[in-house]
This record gives sequence, C-alpha cells and structure tokens, in this order.
Amino acid sequence: MKATGIVRRIDELGRVVIPKEIRSTLRLKSGDPLEIFTDRDELMLKKYSPIAALNQFSCGTAKSLNDICGHLALICDTDRIICASGSGRKGYIGKAISEKVENLLSERKSYVANSAEGGDIIPITEGEPSAVTSEVIIPIVSGGDCLGSVILLSFEQGVKMDGSVLKLARLSANILAGQFE
Repeated sequence: MKATGIVRRIDELGRVVIPKEIRSTLRLKSGDPLEIFTDRDELMLKKYSPIAALNQFSCGTAKSLNDICGHLALICDTDRIICASGSGRKGYIGKAISEKVENLLSERKSYVANSAEGGDIIPITEGEPSAVTSEVIIPIVSGGDCLGSVILLSFEQGVKMDGSVLKLARLSANILAGQFE
C-alpha cells in the first residue's frame, strides 16, 4: 500500500470523503460499490466487481466461447478485462477498458462491427493496436445494473461476426447476469 499524504476526518455520520484526484485515478464514480477490508488497525477500500467475484465462472465462460466460435473471448467488468481466452489474450488481461467501451456499457448498448462491411471498430482498451477486424460487445445487465460485458474479437481479414456469434455472446452475457439474480 502506498501513502498519499492526504488526511481526512470522519464526520458525525461515519463518512469520509475520498479526494477527487484519487477517485479519478481509480475510476471511481458516484454510486460505485466499495468493498471494505480490515486488518488490525488498517482499513482498505476496494472497488467491488461482481464479475471478478465470479472469476472461475467468468474464465470458464470465456474459454467455452473461444472453443465454440474460435474468436478471442473477453469478459470484463465496468473497468477492466477480467478474463480472456484465445490467441492474443495475454495482451488484454487486467487492462482498463477504453472510454468508448465504458460509454457503451453505461448506455447498456450492444455493439457489432465488421471492418469487411465498413464497420467502425472501436478500441477495447486504450492504446490498443488496430489489428481487430470484427468485434461483438454485449453488456452483462442484472437488475438494471450493467456489471460488465462479453466481448468477441477477430483479427482475421474478411471475417464477419454473424448472427450465430451474436446470439452466442448474448446467451453468455445472460448466463453471467443470471448468476446475480
């Protein structure tokens, strides 16, 4: 743990204000759930990710998606890529999602693009190389809250994500969402 040098007092209701600089660095927004950890006289707050809590199940889902459709399969929460399966996966695991993906998730919108059809491929992570030729992004929504997304990527020229791949990604997102209902 790294000391920030910032000191805050607890108010009469037990609240502590997290400074804006720290909230933006950690991508914390109003309403984000925080998990609280204690160890003797230490208190730690961590952004809670329901998808990360299902890590084994999420990674199994990504592996199954990759096995069935052959595309790189990613499972992310609303901040980072949690699991990846397929060729090129190591370059994605743990990376922050791009602002464009974050906006799609906040609007709870699905997105499909094929460069072979002139579609606009959006970057999944900031600074991602533009080798992706087709993508499907499906939000994982449970109880009205977006928890993350299922993403399928192809790097092969001329490959189009068709209706069956879209249905498979939607099914996977629904199954992951069902774990929270």
